[in-house]
Amino acid sequence: MQIKSLFLFLLSFAGFSLCSTNDSKAQVDYRVACIGFYNLENLFDTLDTPDKDDAEFLPNGSNKYNSYVYIDKLKNLSRVISELGTEMTPDGVAILGVAEIENRAVLEDLVVQAPLKNRNYKIVHEEGWDSRGVDVGLLYNPKYFRELKHDVIHVDLKSDEGNTYYSRDILWVTGILGGTDTLHVFVNHWPSRRGGTSSIPKRNYAASLCKKVVDSLTAVNPNVKIFITGDLNDDPVSPSVKDVLNARGKEKDVKPGGLFNPMWTKYKSGDGTLTYNDAWNLFDQTIISSGFLNKEQDGYFFHKAEVYKRAYLLNREGRFKGSPFRCYSFGTYIGGFSDHLPVYSYFLQKIKK
Repeated sequence: MQIKSLFLFLLSFAGFSLCSTNDSKAQVDYRVACIGFYNLENLFDTLDTPDKDDAEFLPNGSNKYNSYVYIDKLKNLSRVISELGTEMTPDGVAILGVAEIENRAVLEDLVVQAPLKNRNYKIVHEEGWDSRGVDVGLLYNPKYFRELKHDVIHVDLKSDEGNTYYSRDILWVTGILGGTDTLHVFVNHWPSRRGGTSSIPKRNYAASLCKKVVDSLTAVNPNVKIFITGDLNDDPVSPSVKDVLNARGKEKDVKPGGLFNPMWTKYKSGDGTLTYNDAWNLFDQTIISSGFLNKEQDGYFFHKAEVYKRAYLLNREGRFKGSPFRCYSFGTYIGGFSDHLPVYSYFLQKIKK
């Protein structure tokens, strides 16, 4: 695989994947860490949860969401997650943000599926305040990441009548990546586009809550390492991302303490993670702080971001040919994966000789 002037090949050492440069003047080895995000499209259990609107995801509900569906869905999702990042590291994703989960229990069932079991993924989750009961969460491989603490940012909104209600929380996880780098991960699932343009201020507000915390971190240390990810329900060029987060699409435009969005270029080239009216949107994003951009540093630096778009994850025929192969179609379970494609990013660290 050619990366600028470097030719990388894969090795395995001390629990990490390595890349080596094939250069007559110098040889450099790299540790590789992969961080991703996946919207799991309504990963609910089959139990009725009081005070939550989960009726459609019950065996007697409109979706006939029974044990067969749940088990099949876990199998499908675990297959996808197990493959993310394996072209550069056999351990796959070290950290994975997830959205559209009902509770911690569904993640516990997910990480013990056969394709994932040996990775020993740990779970970070807090029960959210979203009225529908949909949460975000985070999985991490303890070989690569050690959690120090986590918190949630509640996204409080106002109804047309002036009443307060809540969208999905933003999960903020702080830990140590690879034994060297303090990393702050923000997992987001911003308010939906229901209501059209009237929903824009809701996502702008969610973005502002995330940005406020990010700014407090960069004020202390402009080189702090931050990874913002999630289903933003907006594209890289939308106001919430471009203006409120102020995430730049080109590295040269990112100032110290600023944010870089590698998904901007992909979106401009027509890539995406979900479709609407036969057009691709790129709502599932990876945004990083400037602390990851210096490739000469001792810690991890950003290498590249990807959308995981494999043929089996797309509809092969019919009206929605080429779109993500989702779980349900008009209330009928069709055995797909998710209505979103996952995204993932690689980070490299030079190994000192």
